[in-house]
Amino acid sequence: MALQLRPNCEYCDKDLPPNSIEARICSYECTFCANCVDNRLHNVCPNCGGGFVPRPIRPAQEWRPGASIEKQPPSDKRVHLKYSLDDIAAHSIRIKHILPEER
Repeated sequence: MALQLRPNCEYCDKDLPPNSIEARICSYECTFCANCVDNRLHNVCPNCGGGFVPRPIRPAQEWRPGASIEKQPPSDKRVHLKYSLDDIAAHSIRIKHILPEER
């Protein structure tokens, strides 16, 4: 199953097209822009508490059968935070000092 490749940052709603090098995801595919991950979330996913990695870029060209943006299109469903900004800030502060691999 391919990643959803969500179209936006869940925090600031910035567009993150499938080829964006600014997109970051957690292990649950929560999607944020690099700026929000670094400066607002402090590498703490507000949904699960995990860390983030750069989101892979799906090939535009079908180099192998069935493996391309055309054959497995990205999601067009925009996702938004379910927690308040104050709650997210407190959550990040509480666990940002713990390395993601130790959370």
